[in-house]
Amino acid sequence: MHAEFLGKDPESTEGASPTLFATDRADRVTYVAQGWKVTDPQVLADVGPVPDHETLIEIPEEVLKFYARRYQQENGAGN
Repeated sequence: MHAEFLGKDPESTEGASPTLFATDRADRVTYVAQGWKVTDPQVLADVGPVPDHETLIEIPEEVLKFYARRYQQENGAGN
């Protein structure tokens, strides 16, 4: 599996860059998100138990726009 860079938070500093990648999995469409690890106790309580093989990350809305752009391009939206 490979990851294709889609974009990073334009307001982030070097080394602290929430980023979104698309994978080339053959069996399903997936994305890899790099973001800030969630440590806020209230958020963790609101979400509830997270399996040991998973983690919660926080990413800015600006980063999600890269997903929306890719989705629109692949599905012919906006033509």
